[in-house]
Amino acid sequence: MTMSRIVKQHHPEVVARTAARCRERNIIIPTFRQMANPSEIPPSILARLKGVGLWDINPVNLFRISWKNDMATGVFGEVNYVEIPPAISGVPARIIGLVGKYFPTGAHKVGAAFGCLVPRLASGEFDPDTHKAVWPSTGNYCRGGAFDCALLGCTSVAILPEEMSKERFVWLREIGAEVIATPGCESNVKEIYDKCWELKGDPINVIFNQFEEFGNPLFHYAVTGPAMEEVFQKACAGGRMAAYISATGSAGTIAAGDLLKRLHPDLKIVAGEALQCPTLLMNGFGGHRIEGIGDKHVPWVHNVRNTDGVAAIDDEDAMRILRLFNEPEGKSVLRSAGVAPGVIEQLPLLGISSICNMLAAVKTARYFEMTAQDVIFTVFTDSADMYRSRLGELTAERGAYVAAQAERDLSGPLHHQRIDFFKELGYYDRKAIHNLKYYTWVEQQGKSSEELNAQWDPAYWRALFEEEPARVDALINGLNREIGLA
Repeated sequence: MTMSRIVKQHHPEVVARTAARCRERNIIIPTFRQMANPSEIPPSILARLKGVGLWDINPVNLFRISWKNDMATGVFGEVNYVEIPPAISGVPARIIGLVGKYFPTGAHKVGAAFGCLVPRLASGEFDPDTHKAVWPSTGNYCRGGAFDCALLGCTSVAILPEEMSKERFVWLREIGAEVIATPGCESNVKEIYDKCWELKGDPINVIFNQFEEFGNPLFHYAVTGPAMEEVFQKACAGGRMAAYISATGSAGTIAAGDLLKRLHPDLKIVAGEALQCPTLLMNGFGGHRIEGIGDKHVPWVHNVRNTDGVAAIDDEDAMRILRLFNEPEGKSVLRSAGVAPGVIEQLPLLGISSICNMLAAVKTARYFEMTAQDVIFTVFTDSADMYRSRLGELTAERGAYVAAQAERDLSGPLHHQRIDFFKELGYYDRKAIHNLKYYTWVEQQGKSSEELNAQWDPAYWRALFEEEPARVDALINGLNREIGLA
């Protein structure tokens, strides 16, 4: 087998030890293909899943790293998604978001972490007997990594900014992860990198930096993109796949757009970010409250040449919509505006970064004057369950949420979301953003300018996305054969 571009070496003796550990713990590892198509999961695995809770620390939950978890049956069904109607969005275009809450840990980042760890595990580059898996993150990624490690019997270290919501810290410690809090908030990514450099001094630490690990976007190209295409084919007859929206963050999720654009060449890929830290929009900086989208740099794994636009969202808009979607008075105003009760019940499935994605979709629809024929896809990364403390803080800061405020929030951040702070990217706009990678990755993180230049060639990404999933699955299948339980 041709060696993976993600995996640089193969260590059969380590794989043999890892297989023995997995055998002892009754661990079988799913492939990307099975995550995208759970119908290919063996019946014996399905039988085991029915008695296991979604968040249980049970290795069989590796197979629940999928967009198709059926909470009613305990196994799999259709892709989980929510459609935002015009009564909420204020635009005629259809806005559809895949739901991350129904992954283990309540966020899809558990899949991105899997895509980074498992190829190294299956090749022997990561030795669970001696190594610690270090997960630098601004929130959900380190939670996903800690969960994957717990299922796979690996030691985890989570690094995240000290100002993230307290729910994240509590859960990480409960699951047994070592937790390191770095200075600052959502946009303080360099501080995380600095801690990684410190930890790299000890060879026991293997850094799974989501901003540079290609397993992160690979998961979304191989699993998230196909899930969106499936929804489009089944639920959008007569529609046009018009746009894909993703807050850049680590630039993993936005890679689903690479698959969609291959299938729909006219698709617009739009990167979202916080207006308070407009890195892509205007090379800006600052702090913001949209948890989950670290910034102030361009991730190494971002295929910038494939990005058609940038939408900057005011974090105040996101916080106001969080209250509108979750407070009783907000729900009452939405009912009066004609929003169906079933839709209102689903709105708490959107956390703060999910709301950012929705608002960027609204801005995109207005900018390109999209119609009812146009379908916009995005991702609702996690749910409001991750931000209950933020809702409490907003109430303490601003008082009880009343109907008049809810009416203003529906009218302002949603129905009057405009095309300001939106930039359609031309060839040299994209190249200017691409070139920003140099200052983080070549000057600070040891990448080569030769590879940076190679990333501007579409063939670089085509080879990565179209060849690597099968190579990674071959490694996983090899490990499973050695485990001998499949």
